[in-house]
Amino acid sequence: MKKRISFWFLLGMATWAIIILLRRNGIIISFINDHFTDCITIPMYCYLIEYIMNGILSYQWKPDLKFVLTSVLYLSFLFEVICPKLSSHFTGDFFDVVAYVAGGVGYYLFAVKQIYKKASSSAR
Repeated sequence: MKKRISFWFLLGMATWAIIILLRRNGIIISFINDHFTDCITIPMYCYLIEYIMNGILSYQWKPDLKFVLTSVLYLSFLFEVICPKLSSHFTGDFFDVVAYVAGGVGYYLFAVKQIYKKASSSAR
């Protein structure tokens, strides 16, 4: 049985689409462009990996703290260190890393911990 895509993931995708449309039309909302998109990147990335593992590949995989932390480190390094060296479209910014961490903490507290709570309560 295929797992359904989360409402929150679809909302994040819609938010990104709106932000891209606003940018293309010259409407720049500083906080949203600079940090909000980075804050939702980690939850979107983690959910997508979880969906691929469980919903498409039919594994019984659950994210954990190590996965969330390595996701934050990986995406921070990629988008804040590597990409700015390769293209002028990217800028390395410490506050973007803070936004990645905030998104990772939020995902861990609201998604990962809930998964483990449900698993431990159903095992009883």
